[in-house]
Amino acid sequence: MTLLRTTAADPRMSQPDSLVEQLLSQMLFTTGHRAGESEQNSWRRSLPALAADLREAGLGDVEMLIEYHMPLTSKRADVVLAGIHPKTGEPSYVVIELKQWTAAYSFEDSAELVDVPGMPGGPKLNPILQVRGYCEYIADFARVLQDQPDALAGAAYLHNANDPSLVEDLKAVPATTMGRVFTAADRGKFHEFLRSRLAEKRGKASADLLLNSAAAPSRQLLKVAAEEVKNRSQFHLLGNQQLAVDLVMHQVDQAKKSNSKRVIIVSGGPGSGKSVIALELLGELARQGRTVLHATGSRSFTQTLRKVAGHRAPRVQKMFKYFNQFMTADANDLDVLIMDEAHRVRETSVDRYTKAALRTDRPQVDELISAARVPVFLLDEHQVVRPGEMGSLEQITSYAKSLGLETVHIPLDAQFRCGGSAEYLDWVQRLLGLSEKEPTAWKPIPEFAVEVADTPWDLERRLLEKMDDGCSARMTAGFCWPWSDPRDGELVADVEIGDWARPWNAKGDRRIGEAPPSALWATQDGGFGQVGCIYTAQGFEYDWNGVILGPDLLWRDGWFVIDRGANRDPDFRSSTKVSDLRFTRLVRHVYKVLLTRGMVGTVLYSTDEETRDALHRLVDGTT
Repeated sequence: MTLLRTTAADPRMSQPDSLVEQLLSQMLFTTGHRAGESEQNSWRRSLPALAADLREAGLGDVEMLIEYHMPLTSKRADVVLAGIHPKTGEPSYVVIELKQWTAAYSFEDSAELVDVPGMPGGPKLNPILQVRGYCEYIADFARVLQDQPDALAGAAYLHNANDPSLVEDLKAVPATTMGRVFTAADRGKFHEFLRSRLAEKRGKASADLLLNSAAAPSRQLLKVAAEEVKNRSQFHLLGNQQLAVDLVMHQVDQAKKSNSKRVIIVSGGPGSGKSVIALELLGELARQGRTVLHATGSRSFTQTLRKVAGHRAPRVQKMFKYFNQFMTADANDLDVLIMDEAHRVRETSVDRYTKAALRTDRPQVDELISAARVPVFLLDEHQVVRPGEMGSLEQITSYAKSLGLETVHIPLDAQFRCGGSAEYLDWVQRLLGLSEKEPTAWKPIPEFAVEVADTPWDLERRLLEKMDDGCSARMTAGFCWPWSDPRDGELVADVEIGDWARPWNAKGDRRIGEAPPSALWATQDGGFGQVGCIYTAQGFEYDWNGVILGPDLLWRDGWFVIDRGANRDPDFRSSTKVSDLRFTRLVRHVYKVLLTRGMVGTVLYSTDEETRDALHRLVDGTT
């Protein structure tokens, strides 16, 4: 939960190089990654400065939780101070966001966004909002704090800012208990604030409570979509998530004032919060009376959002569209068009159902950019899984540039699925050959479980046991079996492996027996009895994820190879339309999507014995 637990009185806090080496060693041990030079410099310059202030304030025995890993996400707070409240005697915590900035100015008159001279990457989130987001998230997910409303406070500390006038714009955001800012020029006030929250006592017991606290489970997106759109936010946005929302809201205002247009692209891996951002924007913009629509290229995802977010208000369902519904839209008719799962943008909107009058060569991305003054693309380039999909950062940026439009790119670096485990996502990408790094053995972590089953019966049994414990679960597989139409009102058990056979999920829009409609397979009761495919699983999440690796994905000589002859996906059939090189890439993307649907754990099974043996070696060190 934290890279280093110490106190300001620890001699290491006065030895920057020794401190950095210890943090580097701990990060390498816990994550397998080494911090970059900029992060090392931040540790070297900021942590000793904070420790000196704590000692000067008489708080040298307060516990410092450095690089505190917040529950169920990969996001880390710079420092959490743990101690005793001087008035109540109860555990008290202060979240500190450390900045080396000497100056920061409002970005285009926005209170939420700031320009920092000399820092690349465009506008930054006001650190008051950043630390406030961390506090709200910790309060929501650390169960030990749920009945302690005054246990948590937060502050951003700009320890190099000696001239208050150069950071005055930050204070346009009102100070609250969970978010305020201090600079080197008001160190005395910073010390007073710390002493108002922390007594001159040891904080060991308080630190133990927080670090050992149970974590409330992450709330599944679609279960709260109705409240997200109609009422208020159900999620706490962190870091670049909040930056993305604030940039869009800012650009909506700018577009109206100056008759301008700017394309915003938000990129991130599975579980990084793209759909949370989409719904946050949709709800907030709708509440402000802006003309806004949500669009995806996924039938399952769109229909589920319509059902969940609009089940009590049919008007809300009309806010969820498909990418190919903007062929005749007037230019800039909308204030904002939010394109979730934008990696599924296709080369053209034309298909076999398109009327002859609308059949043109116009790119779909052109239609989508044209439709709104602020087009917002949310995408994951490693989830392009079908021929004809072209929603990459490079492609969208290049097209916007050809139109003379500025593009703002916001990468999301946090992880909320897979138990908040960035390590698992990295392991999957390495395993599937989607990373420059070699495949490696899985190193067990408490946040996320990985298991290997020896038979499909074993895989199904394990998942049923998880469901008996109150978890949600689904089985998915690579597209390596035929997919029959129902016979005599029943699904056909097409996925046959030895003496085990189960049907694919239903194809259509109606329930077949206990099986829910195709678009609702991942979210409605009855979905566990069938095997889901890439087209019904993509975009969704469940607690436990069972994945059948079919004969199209085989472990040979230390890595996965692709057998095109074993794949049954009709979209991949033509080698003329889909080259062998592109086919190989798409299949790896398919399995990446399937392997990253779980929030608590994943159970793997391969139909190939050599592959199963390899998975056992990689996951649990046995054969």
